[in-house]
Amino acid sequence: MSWGTTRVLGNRDAGRYLTSVLVSGFGTAAMLLVAGIWVKDLTGSSSVAGLVTLGTWGPTLVAPLIGVLADRFRRRPLLIALHLAMAALLPVLLLVDSAARVWLIFAVMVAYGVSFVLIDSAEAALVPAVVPGELLGDFNGLRMTVNEGMKLVAPLAGAGLFAAYGGHPVVLLDAATFALAALLLALIRVREAPPAPPEPWTRQLAEGLGHLRRHTPLRHLVVCTGAAMLLIGINGALAYAVVDEGLHRPPEFNGVLGTMQGVGSLVGGLAAGTLLRRLGDRRVTAAAIALLAAGLALRAAPGLVPVVAGTLAVGIGAPLVLITVWTAVQRETPNALVGRVSATVNTLTFGPGTLAVLAGASLLVLVDYRVIQLVGAAGAVLLAGWALRGGRRPGAPAAPPTDHPAETAPAPATATPQTAARPPGRRSGADGVPGRGRPAWSRPPATASVSRRSRRPR
Repeated sequence: MSWGTTRVLGNRDAGRYLTSVLVSGFGTAAMLLVAGIWVKDLTGSSSVAGLVTLGTWGPTLVAPLIGVLADRFRRRPLLIALHLAMAALLPVLLLVDSAARVWLIFAVMVAYGVSFVLIDSAEAALVPAVVPGELLGDFNGLRMTVNEGMKLVAPLAGAGLFAAYGGHPVVLLDAATFALAALLLALIRVREAPPAPPEPWTRQLAEGLGHLRRHTPLRHLVVCTGAAMLLIGINGALAYAVVDEGLHRPPEFNGVLGTMQGVGSLVGGLAAGTLLRRLGDRRVTAAAIALLAAGLALRAAPGLVPVVAGTLAVGIGAPLVLITVWTAVQRETPNALVGRVSATVNTLTFGPGTLAVLAGASLLVLVDYRVIQLVGAAGAVLLAGWALRGGRRPGAPAAPPTDHPAETAPAPATATPQTAARPPGRRSGADGVPGRGRPAWSRPPATASVSRRSRRPR
């Protein structure tokens, strides 16, 4: 266990926060799986069941519009209210007892998707107040590890409950985890200044987009992450072809490979904080994308060993890319803009991956999956080189560095109003580390011009 991980786990408020993520993540992972199974069971249609995922992830495409709300309220009360609202809404699904009421599942899943966007945005702004700046990467890595760990065990529990008792016990379980997470969030001690008076919605949206446009290093990380997620999406679309045509195994074997990718994600999440402190944003992003390139190439091989090794490499690389960009957003963005910027970044990073699934499935009809995998690997190699160079054209002036060690980072030149009176803390500089606070130890975010996880389940 690294020094940073030990420090995070030893922090009482950070521990409560991570526990809330673990609890709510368990309920979410179970419910999202069961929702699709439930629709399939009631309607008998695989295509209708597949639309459950669209309802959950669809709001991500308009996340910048939703994320503005996260900057109009204090973040901790907003998070508590969102968790309690979902705990109150989920019991509506107890009314589902036939195909005629399947629409209730879709309605609740859309609400789930909207809550995901708002929770992610509010957390991105709150976490830097709970965790010292130099530990943001460690916290975000632990958060990713907790989420991925829940994905390994919660779906099995949810499926078992559904098989034995139907969907209603899973609904009650998820509602209870939302309520418990709200209680844990209420126990966190954090000082938040009142938000600024709300401006017109369009102006606030433009401010968030403008921040990304002006901050070259952050914009570069976002572009690299979006491109990497596109490659991961294509890889996901080819999963059944890898198992069927490459390994000549039944479709169920994807569950084994999914577990291996989850193990890789646990490793990547735990290593993220240490790697960010030692290597910096660009080098970690480049190394993670290089791992993706190796993983894509290995998954094109016909043998079981290279496919498993490639799956592990993809599992390690994917969270490293995401954690790096989340950390940069939290670290570099003025607190008043973090909600909007985080939501916009989520759209720009997860959107390409969603579209890539459709593109990969279409290409598979025309081209052998191995060719697609190898072309993707070659593209990842080029992308890794561009990530390392910082996106500069030959001869172009260097962008302001964002990956110097946290220990030597200069202190921010100015302070935001809510933090001006605080004593100097241990917050890192431009290459600190994704997350989402304000105890006395935490210095205000750098005012340079930028700001995490979605975490993905909450």
